[in-house]
Amino acid sequence: MVFTAEEEEVPQQLPKTSSTSLTTSIGDGIDSPQPLPALTVAWTSLSCFTGRMSEPARCQGEGGFGRVYKGHMENGQVIAVKQLDRNGFQGNREFLVEVLMLSLLHHPNLVRLIGYCADGDQRLLVYEYMLLGSLENRLFGPAGKEPLDWNTRMKIAAGAAKGLEYLHDKANPPVIYRDFKSSNILLGEDYYPKLSDFGLAKLGPVGDKTHVST
Repeated sequence: MVFTAEEEEVPQQLPKTSSTSLTTSIGDGIDSPQPLPALTVAWTSLSCFTGRMSEPARCQGEGGFGRVYKGHMENGQVIAVKQLDRNGFQGNREFLVEVLMLSLLHHPNLVRLIGYCADGDQRLLVYEYMLLGSLENRLFGPAGKEPLDWNTRMKIAAGAAKGLEYLHDKANPPVIYRDFKSSNILLGEDYYPKLSDFGLAKLGPVGDKTHVST
């Protein structure tokens, strides 16, 4: 079997932990302070799904975090696989934060985490595939591409705002996104927007606290 799920029921809320203690607990390494309620994927399976990540056509993007590859699961589902850079402490920290956040947060305007891989020194995240790429690419893509009309722009802005409202106001406790930019707004069919990349996110103030250091 390719995927394995944790036995615990997925919580409906984030753990009742302050942002400071969460940052501290993940600051010393990859070990999570609690079981991760997400699906685990073997490195060998992801390598197979993505053509061993060696075909240039499968690479959807590259940055300081690593690379994103397009893949196909055994059931035909199209996925996006983010392979984090193996070097450096920051990649491990962002990996754990993203798995924790997207495992426990669910909203139509947040990208869906399908699973993750932490085999050896490999750190990979498996997402639903967003057909139209990032808003940044649509706004600043190759010359000659037809620009987005204003109705589409407003639709994207409204959807992204709903995702941000959920994080900052509706989630319990709230989550401070901290990385709101066009490259992190991914577009699905019919330009449906979803926020992505939660490696910099922090839990917001809880209880009597009125602010949190960012």
